[in-house]
Amino acid sequence: MNKIKCLFTKDAPKPSGHYSQGVVAGDLLYVSGQLPVNPKTGEKITSSIEEQTLQALKNVEAVLISGGSSINNVIKTTVYISDISLWERVNRVYSQFFKEHKPARAVVPTKELHYGFKIEIEAIGLIDRSKK
Repeated sequence: MNKIKCLFTKDAPKPSGHYSQGVVAGDLLYVSGQLPVNPKTGEKITSSIEEQTLQALKNVEAVLISGGSSINNVIKTTVYISDISLWERVNRVYSQFFKEHKPARAVVPTKELHYGFKIEIEAIGLIDRSKK
């Protein structure tokens, strides 16, 4: 029988609705869309797209780590962006964050995101069972 585990970590923003920060199912970890919110202060990062992108990626990473995965085990990301003209700047931060690792990715232009944010990122990662 397959078992799923819902994840909650203080190192990522607390969900503002009826969902988990992430869900483990088998060897996969599904990270809910992460917004650019500082999990320690609750501050909504509404400055540059570069700062918003970096914070959203750090939040994704925190959920991955809490579930036994890592940024290097990400299989796929989905990036929701409020203005596709920002994509080059987002991609620059994204590339620096992931370094040589290149997970599959979809970019979804969207009209608007919660709280006026410009970006939201979700991910699917593989759990490293050798470390458990």
